[in-house]
Amino acid sequence: MSGLLKKLPIKLTNKLPAKVPENTKPTVEKPNSTLKPISNQFTKLLSITKYLPAGARSSVLSKAFGKVVPYVGTTGIYYETVDPNQVVVSLNNSKAVQNHIGSVHAVAITLLAETATGFILGLNLPADRVLLIKSYSVNFYRPIKKGQMAAIASLSDEQRLDILNTPKGEMVIPCVIHDRESDSDRDPIVVEMTWAWIPKAELEARRQGKTSEISVAADETVASK
Repeated sequence: MSGLLKKLPIKLTNKLPAKVPENTKPTVEKPNSTLKPISNQFTKLLSITKYLPAGARSSVLSKAFGKVVPYVGTTGIYYETVDPNQVVVSLNNSKAVQNHIGSVHAVAITLLAETATGFILGLNLPADRVLLIKSYSVNFYRPIKKGQMAAIASLSDEQRLDILNTPKGEMVIPCVIHDRESDSDRDPIVVEMTWAWIPKAELEARRQGKTSEISVAADETVASK
């Protein structure tokens, strides 16, 4: 946790995304929840910043999370809502993220979805586990030419409990991509990201070439239940 706290900005210099009329904001409903957040480095940071005004809190989180994942931090992704049941991140449609025909680059859209789904899983993952992207599916059925993009990832309480109670597993986390200010009648883009998670001890064992020992131990644990 100390590492994350050191990454908090002294001044809120993060450039805010362009203001968007309220009637263009995404309409995906946030799941109702009765679960308390688990304790990890991300939820502790949320707890520390929860009393800040919404705009200042988003700026602090965007800066801090941008330092955690440096590549994401260079793209200008802005964390609007960060909650164990829903994460909303946005990205201004600027020239820096456009392709050769003036549309938002496919990689930028994918990164936005990966960020939303990865962080919502991270918020619900115990500190002794690590998350890994496994695969994703996206249908680029139309170009996104103007406005601001927003990615929305949501988890139900049932999914959150499944993550908490499964030491090693995977889950498909859908993400809705809205192009705000769009006049298109088509539905938003839906990306399906498959994330996996494993104990940190297993990841370290893999790095040291001890995967067979870990696998045997895991099999014995399952057999004993």
